[in-house]
Amino acid sequence: MKKKFAALASALVFGFCAADALGADIIATATTAGTFKSFLAAVKAAGFTNTLRNTGPYTVFAPSDEAFEKLPAGTMDALLKDKARLAKILAHHIIPGRLLVSKVKPGEIKTLEGDMLTITSDNGMVSVDNANVTQSDIAADNGIIHEVDKVVLDEK
Repeated sequence: MKKKFAALASALVFGFCAADALGADIIATATTAGTFKSFLAAVKAAGFTNTLRNTGPYTVFAPSDEAFEKLPAGTMDALLKDKARLAKILAHHIIPGRLLVSKVKPGEIKTLEGDMLTITSDNGMVSVDNANVTQSDIAADNGIIHEVDKVVLDEK
């Protein structure tokens, strides 16, 4: 009986883990990557968690933790207190649909916030506004994440 219970418990645990791996939304995927803690904190503070978890597809140009560390002192604290500005900045990093780096065409594309994001591509190096993509095509079941090296603050 103990062996059957252990086998059943193992199968259930494996089944739940496999389901999580197959059903990883943008939030879960960013969490697993481990380099987006500041971005995820900002997403939570701005109220975007459910959007990035339950809808899509989206392409997210997510600033890495190192990108957030480059912000001037006090900027992140100020943004966390100004939810409307934080939401606008985060929405500028998100576009509707899935955009793989291999499919990037230079030009402007509309963000989730409604303004335009300038995308450039030069010999495989992709940039959005003044941020360079440092890791690309991190797949989630409701979109794609591209890690960028800067937080784009210059709202248009």
